[in-house]
Amino acid sequence: MSAYYPHSAAASGLALCHACGRVEPVTLERCPRCDARLHLRNPASVQRTLALTVSALFLYFPANLLPILKVESITGAQANTIVGGVIQFWQTGDYPVAIIIFTASVMIPVLKIIALLWLCLAARLGRRPLAMTRLYRITELVGRWSMVDVFVVAILVAVVQLGSVISIHVGPAALSFASVVILTMLAAISFDPRLIWDAAALPND
Repeated sequence: MSAYYPHSAAASGLALCHACGRVEPVTLERCPRCDARLHLRNPASVQRTLALTVSALFLYFPANLLPILKVESITGAQANTIVGGVIQFWQTGDYPVAIIIFTASVMIPVLKIIALLWLCLAARLGRRPLAMTRLYRITELVGRWSMVDVFVVAILVAVVQLGSVISIHVGPAALSFASVVILTMLAAISFDPRLIWDAAALPND
């Protein structure tokens, strides 16, 4: 049985209700305010986070290899991947747009997946709990900004429809990319950072 961090509420047998935020002894089993079940820690937090993160990792490949945008015009049809769009913006001199899309749609999802896997490992090893807690806060904060590409595609599809002149359609990568962002956001929500401090309280072998 794992130990809880010294001087914490869990070490005193107090549980935070995950539904309404009330603190009560875990021996009550249910919150007297909202009747939700009481747990000292989120049940199966690491397992859920790991499952969601691995799922996002698998979907990340089709999200970047398949076209996210299809443009049909009088000159023909053209399909662009996320990286292809970044390269095209860079070549045309739109450097700020290229940097924003690369950062939000390529770099942030990769870093967030790595960070989530690292947090799951930290919940087992308990190394550098303060730094890992800060990493968790950053990961939870920045993940939603990866939706920039999805929003751009949605706006273009809704606005740029000029009949036979030009039309823009969503590519198959859009669903995969949106799934990656949603899964990583759910993974961050599922993770219980208190587990890092609990692991840090365990004696080192």
